[in-house]
Amino acid sequence: MADTPDVGFARSRRASLIGAVFLMATSAVGPGFITQTATFTATMGAAFAFGILASILIDLVVQLNIWRVVTVTGMRAPEVANAALPGSGYLLAILIIIGGLTFNVGNIAGAGLGLNALLGLDTTWGGLISAVIAAGIFSSRRAGVAIDRIIIVLGVLMMAMTVFVAIASNPPVGEALRQTVMPDTINFATITTIVGGTVGGYITYAGAHRLLDRGLGGVENVETVSKAALRGILVTGLMRYILFLAILGVVASGVVIDVSSQSANPAAQAFQAAAGELGLRAFGLILWAAGITSIIGAAYTSMTFLSAFRPGISEGVRNRATLVFIAVSLIAFVSVGTPPAALLVFVGGFNGLILPVGLTLFIYVAWQRRDLMHGHRYPRWLLVSGAVVCALTWYMGFNAIGPIFAFLTPSA
Repeated sequence: MADTPDVGFARSRRASLIGAVFLMATSAVGPGFITQTATFTATMGAAFAFGILASILIDLVVQLNIWRVVTVTGMRAPEVANAALPGSGYLLAILIIIGGLTFNVGNIAGAGLGLNALLGLDTTWGGLISAVIAAGIFSSRRAGVAIDRIIIVLGVLMMAMTVFVAIASNPPVGEALRQTVMPDTINFATITTIVGGTVGGYITYAGAHRLLDRGLGGVENVETVSKAALRGILVTGLMRYILFLAILGVVASGVVIDVSSQSANPAAQAFQAAAGELGLRAFGLILWAAGITSIIGAAYTSMTFLSAFRPGISEGVRNRATLVFIAVSLIAFVSVGTPPAALLVFVGGFNGLILPVGLTLFIYVAWQRRDLMHGHRYPRWLLVSGAVVCALTWYMGFNAIGPIFAFLTPSA
């Protein structure tokens, strides 16, 4: 029996919400986050647990505010910014595109690290080959659908494998829980970097823009969208903490992880130490797949911000711009000379520095521009927490600028 229009609409809306959450989640737990977590756990030990908790709470407030404003206004991020403060949408678009470029350089580096762990291939060649494959997948709609399905399977495999390593490595859970709320040290650069790697730059807007594309804008959809965002953040937050515990167990056992040399691949070393050669190869496949999809996602989403400068831009022009974007990212990756692992850490930090700009604009809209919010009664707790987090991201960013740029020149 055929579905009624109401049932069909409900299914379509549910599929759109799942797609948006999945886009946010896969962007948030990509090669950058995996490498950043391994690097900071190796250098800070259990104290990094506080950074994980802080990043989850900050991400929660950031995403709930931005998804709500985009949904209620029914406008993309640059349009919201320009309507609130004329000209600011162009600045936001420029920052997001620059941040997306740095993200994509890191994604190519991550794919190179994946092929290094999987096949032993040099990371530069691995990154070059991966960028070419990503461009080919993007150009082929059929291949794109296939890779979407493959990445879901690999994502489930990664979750299962991370849980296995977390159990096998026998981490000091009690110490990790204590330092989650009472850390021995607080490092603003690590928190800014991990926040930037999960909701910085284009990632903040990717899921929200997808919802608009699926017709889920408007006040009537705001509560459903907020619940979807909350579920996505909690799932990725749990995944982050389990990954942290898996690597902490390896570090606590006395294994020394290389985080700074040209050939460093911190997360791969941790998985190899806990799960042997098979663990290393499986992790390499997962990291490579995450890198490939992130290359495509970062390039495509960054290019959606071109509409700020050219309203009504055609899909064909945007697709060609996406391919050029991938090519420029590849040239930058080959030219920069920074070790891939350090590059992945830097791009998270750089996008963490960009985050406060867009967040400030959106919090201003929520507080002061009820005309753009169509009279929507914004939750007071979300306004206050948004303002606090906004101030905190500015403070952390100011204190983290030097350490973040120092990631570009790690010690040999």
